[in-house]
Amino acid sequence: MIFDTSALLREFITLLVVIDPIGTLPVFYFATATVPAALHWRFALRAVFVAWIVLMGFLVLGQILLEGVGLRFGSFQIAGGIVLFLFALTMIFGESKAEREIEEAERSDLSGAIFPLAMPSIASPGAMLAVVVLTDNHQNSIPDQIMTAGLLTLVLVLTLCLLLLGTLLKRVLGNSGASVISRVMGIILATVAVDAVLGGLDAVGVLNLTGTTGPL
Repeated sequence: MIFDTSALLREFITLLVVIDPIGTLPVFYFATATVPAALHWRFALRAVFVAWIVLMGFLVLGQILLEGVGLRFGSFQIAGGIVLFLFALTMIFGESKAEREIEEAERSDLSGAIFPLAMPSIASPGAMLAVVVLTDNHQNSIPDQIMTAGLLTLVLVLTLCLLLLGTLLKRVLGNSGASVISRVMGIILATVAVDAVLGGLDAVGVLNLTGTTGPL
């Protein structure tokens, strides 16, 4: 079986950007502030596992639910691209991912592996939309979607490894370093989002990517 290496790389980068493992580190530091160091590995493992369950649920059922209510996938792809673009703008110009989610946790007086670490830091709305967009049942075969699920699992394993090395990485990067990297990822995500919108326009017949446009 032959897979398109460039397409796999693109999917991997997309998932890496929307999940943003490095941007999750400061949230991990906050969530484990009162947790004994000996339990940090269990805390990180639980958070990543919950995020995996949530994202795999969207990967498997997201498009089925969408089409069950009579919506075209192309329309969702356009909407998803717009939301991803807005999400990217918040990464670039707004508060850093960690600052925004930590403040939300403080307001609700909640912290832990489920909130804010698993959701919305790892399994963010942008990540949920991305896995649905990347597994279009009409364009991707079952093996292709299994490969996407594998890439998603790989990114989450990478996230788990970074969380387990969180103490060392905090000394190297600091919160400011994580914020800078998160903004760079936001720029990449904005590009991916624009491409998703173009793909959605092509899917609904408004835009022909060969160079001609249909009626608006």
